[in-house]
Amino acid sequence: MRTAELTRTTKETDISLKLSLDGGPVAVSTGIGFFDHMLTAFAFYARFGLELKVTGDLYVDGHHTVEDTGIVLGQAVREALGDKKGIRRFGSAYVPMDEALCFTALDCSNRPFLVFDAPMPQPMIGDYDACLTVEFMRALAVNAGLTLHQKCPYGDNAHHITEGLFKSLGLALKDAVKIEGGGVVSTKGVL
Repeated sequence: MRTAELTRTTKETDISLKLSLDGGPVAVSTGIGFFDHMLTAFAFYARFGLELKVTGDLYVDGHHTVEDTGIVLGQAVREALGDKKGIRRFGSAYVPMDEALCFTALDCSNRPFLVFDAPMPQPMIGDYDACLTVEFMRALAVNAGLTLHQKCPYGDNAHHITEGLFKSLGLALKDAVKIEGGGVVSTKGVL
């Protein structure tokens, strides 16, 4: 079973998460409506099961909630992938969202790195601070061991840009974690 179940409690957040790379129920509650929408879209397009409950210090702002969710989700992806035997390893996807075009390319390489080129034209999307998208992606990449590249070459609406990034992330991960063989896809023989 390619699953993980994690909890993480700090002075800023309390997170419980269940992840299945092979599908299942999706139920997300972080206290930030737009972030819930993005994580639900991510899980849907990745075809992951994701049950996530986050209680954070939203009276401060959304930063700790969003970043800590990226940390725990990344740890869960890493745990669920195990030794990575048989996975395709690489994935990429373009997603058009109205006037915005977004792209994600990633490698389940165990060499965490983020390249993020997606300016946000508006600072807020509902009660979600648009600058937190890069913080989430960085925390996810570092903790999952992903080399992650995301780009939005054009777009005028921060909602559309962010949604395109989360959906393309889901599509790219869906392909990358797909089982295609029995060995590790690496000329070194190990990831």
